[in-house]
Amino acid sequence: MGERWCAVMRVLVLQAAWALAGGQVRYSVPEEAKAGTVVGRLAQDLGLEAGEAEARRLRLVAPGRRASVEVSGASGALLVSSRLDREELCGKSAPCALRLEVLLERPLRVFHVELEVTDINDNAPIFPAARKNLSIAESSVPGSRFPLEGASDADIGPNAQLSYTLSHSEHFSLDLQKTEMDGESLFLVLRKSLDRETIPVHRLVLTATDGGRPSLTGTMELVISVLDANDNAPQFNQSVYKVQLPENKEHGTLVIRLNATDLDEGSNSNVSYSLETLFPQDRKDVFGIDKKSGEILLLKELDFEDVNLYRLQVGATDQGNPPLSGHCKVVLEVVDVNDNAPEVWVTSLSVPVPEDASVGTVVALLSVSDRDSGENGRVRCWVWPASPFGLEATFAGSYSLVLREALDRERVSEYEVEVRAEDGGAPALRASRGLRVPVSDVNDNAPAFAQAVYTVLARENNAAGAELARLWARDPDEAGNGRVSYSVWEGGVGGGGAAASSSSSSGVGAGGGWRSASSYVSVDAESGRLWALQPLDYEELQVLQFEVRAVDAGEPPLCGNATVQLFVLDENDNAPALLPPAGSAAEAGAAAAEAAAGAGWGSESGTLWAWAAWGAPAGQVVAKIRAVDADSGYNAWLRYELWEPRGKGPFRVGLYSGEVSTARALDEADGPRQRLLIVVRDHGEPARSATATLSVSLLEAAEAALAAGSSSSSSSSSSSVSRSAVGVELGPGAASAATNVWLVVAICAVSSLFLLAVVLYGASRWAPRAAVLSGPGPTTLVCASEVGSWSYSQRHSRSLCVADGAAKSDLMVFSPNFPPPPPGPAPKDSQPEPSALLDTVSGPAFIPFSAPFHPPP
Repeated sequence: MGERWCAVMRVLVLQAAWALAGGQVRYSVPEEAKAGTVVGRLAQDLGLEAGEAEARRLRLVAPGRRASVEVSGASGALLVSSRLDREELCGKSAPCALRLEVLLERPLRVFHVELEVTDINDNAPIFPAARKNLSIAESSVPGSRFPLEGASDADIGPNAQLSYTLSHSEHFSLDLQKTEMDGESLFLVLRKSLDRETIPVHRLVLTATDGGRPSLTGTMELVISVLDANDNAPQFNQSVYKVQLPENKEHGTLVIRLNATDLDEGSNSNVSYSLETLFPQDRKDVFGIDKKSGEILLLKELDFEDVNLYRLQVGATDQGNPPLSGHCKVVLEVVDVNDNAPEVWVTSLSVPVPEDASVGTVVALLSVSDRDSGENGRVRCWVWPASPFGLEATFAGSYSLVLREALDRERVSEYEVEVRAEDGGAPALRASRGLRVPVSDVNDNAPAFAQAVYTVLARENNAAGAELARLWARDPDEAGNGRVSYSVWEGGVGGGGAAASSSSSSGVGAGGGWRSASSYVSVDAESGRLWALQPLDYEELQVLQFEVRAVDAGEPPLCGNATVQLFVLDENDNAPALLPPAGSAAEAGAAAAEAAAGAGWGSESGTLWAWAAWGAPAGQVVAKIRAVDADSGYNAWLRYELWEPRGKGPFRVGLYSGEVSTARALDEADGPRQRLLIVVRDHGEPARSATATLSVSLLEAAEAALAAGSSSSSSSSSSSVSRSAVGVELGPGAASAATNVWLVVAICAVSSLFLLAVVLYGASRWAPRAAVLSGPGPTTLVCASEVGSWSYSQRHSRSLCVADGAAKSDLMVFSPNFPPPPPGPAPKDSQPEPSALLDTVSGPAFIPFSAPFHPPP
């Protein structure tokens, strides 16, 4: 580098010397010199002294263009001020000289300076384009030449001398020809045949190198496209494609997209597709193919259970001339999905099933299948409800419906059984098959009454044939096994059961004897209606207890029993009967006869006699009327009324005691005799009555004392003629009035009569009552139901006496307890409840009492 600058400086000095000799200064500077480079010592070359260049204002004038040099005012040297580019200043001209004018004042002088810019290799060769595209037919023969445009270099001389090279290629080479007329000509030569399918595009680099030192290069890319010829058939990637497609895919689903490649291009590579179904032959319309895209589409539904494999052949044909084609196969496997629910079939059914069938009895045979495969076709079965039946697997897909528990037709007469099946798919599918299994009846249930004991209340004097009650025994069996017939059971004693047993049927009446129930009642064999065979009489029969048997028509027949207690309710069918005076011989027999016959003196006009003394005080008992009623309860509760004389008479009668006493003191104005008409009534509905006529003789005290003494003596003897004749009981105070005649005798007689009267009265009031119920029958019976309750007890029966008559047994009952009617509508010929039954009344129920019954005072 130093040697170069030394050479440059020698040239400059020589040029300056030559310029001074010729009156013009010449300098030379290489292009691209750096700013500040000294071109020459201009002031010195012009012969100026030091400092003179600045004093005379030495300056440079460059007319017409921008000067790239300047004069230093201090030193007077010519310097490079900006970039010098020879190609810009002079182009391809040689040499490149710049003419400059230098001014010097005091005095003004003009000097001409010539500056030559010498060339350096600062420009590389340049091609017209960075890329050159060439198209060469694939069928071109080797040796073919293709012209190329060369590069250019802005430098001159050796720096512009170019040489060319081509990147390595086995197919192409360069040929540079130089002639005087045409100059240089550059050609691309084909050395080897082209194959577009192997190398469709060749990319080469053409390099131009100049002759500078150092040399510079320029490049151009050659893109050589090989034009196609139809020499390749379309090709698929595979010869066989395997595809799996679920069977539940919808129409239009893409099965597979095939792509056949043709190495050719243009119309030679345009491929159209065709489809042919090889297997099965009858399913050619299931699939279709897009001729341009090669997409195989599903046209119809798939069914794995019908066809699970398809073989398709696809062809691809290009549009060359002549056209070429390629082929491939598509094997499509249909994948099973759980689209078939299990199927349950009943192959055999043995119904009805007897209710006494043993556990393990086979009821039905079933077949279960699922058209799916694998887990989708694996079926699990069970029966619902779980009892009393179950499933047992016999072999694959076959099951037996067997009995697991004992049956009871009366509890469940028919079963709705559902056999359920579920496959192993996801989600699982289910199916079911319903079976109706009726249970046939066997006679395993005896008829049963709703109650063990029935209480029947019947009014006496009912008509023969009247319905007393309706019994109903339930037999849950059906048909003949549940058809019940009824009968009054006599206990099964000898003689064909005609005689009544004391433990099964009995009647309790006033007579105290036991009688057969079949003589009173009968039961209808089909309907269970209880009929009365004869009118009932409370005074004869109060309680009738018997058993009713219900027998079904099964084989063997079964039976059930129920006890019926028939209570006869009293009606007011007996009028009060007058009793003879106390102490008479006929009293006991008459009382019993009247009570049994229901008749007495009340219907006769017989006259009773009594005596009273004048002057007797008010309240003096003259006589006592005695009567009895064969009925009971309120029907036998008697009351006494003085019918005649009405108004304020001298006598009155006790309402419930029957005692005739003086209403005031007797005097002679009352006459010698008083005739009293006394009416005895019961409390029945309607009330019945009897009348008694009492004739009271009014005597003097002495006569009354004699009469009293006669009565006292008569009463101490066994004869009762006098007492029967008068028909009354004298009061104890009749003798107390005899104070004028035989005072001592009267006092003794009166005392005796008073003591006797007290004894007799006490004996009649507190005499023990005779029990009416007799016989060993049951002692206590208590029943209850939602209707009400009643109680009857022989221990708690009470006696009712009117005056000094015979004792009577009363029965207090309320709210009967009847069995519920049998289910179903009543038959058309059914009759209303008989009037003999005691109707249930609304309001509070009667409460049985255990205290003795006494009439109100």
